[in-house]
Amino acid sequence: MESCLFAGLDVSTQSCKLVVLDWTARTTVYVDAVHYDRDLPQYKTRGGVIQGLESGASESDPLMWLEAVDLVLDRLKASPIPQERIRSISVSGQQHGLVALTEKGDLARPRSKLWNDFSTTEECRLLTEAVGGPEAMIREVGNSQRTGYTAAKIYHMKRHEPAAYRDAATLFLVHNYINWHLTGGARVMEPGDTSGMALWNPATGCWSQKVIRAIDPGLADKLPPVRPSDRNIGSISPGLADRFGLDPRCAVGAGSGDNMCGAVGTGNVRPGIVTVSLGTSGTAYTQMEEAFIDPMGEIAAFCDSTGHHLPLLCISNLANGYDALLDQLNLDHDGFGRLLRKTPPGNAGRVLLPWYTGERSPDLPLASPLYFGFALADFRPEVLARAVLEGHVLNLYEGFRRMPVAPDEIRLTGGLARSDAWCQAIADIFATEAVPVEGEGAALGAALHAAWVWMNETGETISLEEISTPFVIKTETRRRRPQEHARAVYELQRRLFHALAQRVQGKPGEDPFVLREQLARMG
Repeated sequence: MESCLFAGLDVSTQSCKLVVLDWTARTTVYVDAVHYDRDLPQYKTRGGVIQGLESGASESDPLMWLEAVDLVLDRLKASPIPQERIRSISVSGQQHGLVALTEKGDLARPRSKLWNDFSTTEECRLLTEAVGGPEAMIREVGNSQRTGYTAAKIYHMKRHEPAAYRDAATLFLVHNYINWHLTGGARVMEPGDTSGMALWNPATGCWSQKVIRAIDPGLADKLPPVRPSDRNIGSISPGLADRFGLDPRCAVGAGSGDNMCGAVGTGNVRPGIVTVSLGTSGTAYTQMEEAFIDPMGEIAAFCDSTGHHLPLLCISNLANGYDALLDQLNLDHDGFGRLLRKTPPGNAGRVLLPWYTGERSPDLPLASPLYFGFALADFRPEVLARAVLEGHVLNLYEGFRRMPVAPDEIRLTGGLARSDAWCQAIADIFATEAVPVEGEGAALGAALHAAWVWMNETGETISLEEISTPFVIKTETRRRRPQEHARAVYELQRRLFHALAQRVQGKPGEDPFVLREQLARMG
């Protein structure tokens, strides 16, 4: 039987990955990646980001992304994979990045502000004031205005680079720009990525006219139409089909942002599953049937790529404290685990608020870390190791606890998912079974999404869960369950962390000193 292939691209901050699935054989047959720093040195990036810009700016050249896409497709053509059998391709892209194109398709602005650009603080404040304050903004777009989101990036260009803004005929997000390239000009967006702009309301499915007017009444003409995520937007352009040996009938799916595709790539396609990504920053997200609008604006109100919703928590501090401790103590994951076993769960009441570089959730950009409950003799490697691990996971849980979800299972991705200590800490503190998932989450999710959309559009009704199950590989040997003997300890420790975070922010709550004393007696 002739193989039926589907491809997924993930254009992330640091690399462009390509995954090809063989649906006939139910297996992944090809994985490749272009690392911008190494493989495209002419762009002179570090971590995929242009160096030497003003403080707070994080930007890349969008042409670098196109070149990376072309390079992975060229490598695919040179491989034994029959690329002409690819039925559809879908794109995952780093969220929030702004790409501005002229009417002719040239870059109106030669660089794209990325998700981690913090140069738009003033624009966030001005936009929030213009619509009537934080609560009014959340009513308008379902989210607060954050420097990471796209609306403030657009306003920054309008205020500081008016000529570039005037020349811009189309304002894209990163994955929309790649779709435009693949199709030879499709000008369209979809709800998942669009919901991260803080310009479009995921609950109503409408652009906020108040925020648009606050930026520029003419902005609406520069925004592409928002079409459903579960549709193809066109076919591969004739030029690219000929250049890379693809079938001219190869469909291009709507694709979505990296978090939406990451959800698919971890099998997070039904309520009850939570994906936790453990990297430099940390995220936790789950599928919901209805929009969840956080009244504080800290849980992002995103749509997913299936017509449903994907509330997402993002914290700034996760791997940074852990990695620094490993460096200082010259440890690897296994060595850290051995050190951890010298201390009891709950750390006898010693708790760390790990806000090393300020924090996104809670929204405390000037925050610094706080060590609580430490005696003079407690600053020992094993005590610090447990404080760092539990502090980071508790910080993630503190935001997650506001989501109205009781998870059946947590799927773990990211570099720290390779650590057994982290897997166990997630299971204990979230009181839920946790299991690592193998593979390239977002690129895999894009390929699975491509297969799902193509099959349903060609008459084969099939669920995304049915498609993803053979390809989402859970590492069952490393599945971790909450430790029964430590349940009471972690229940109290969660209360202590919450009370301490509340006290630091000047909010009411339990007395952290009383809770620390209780936890110390249990330890």
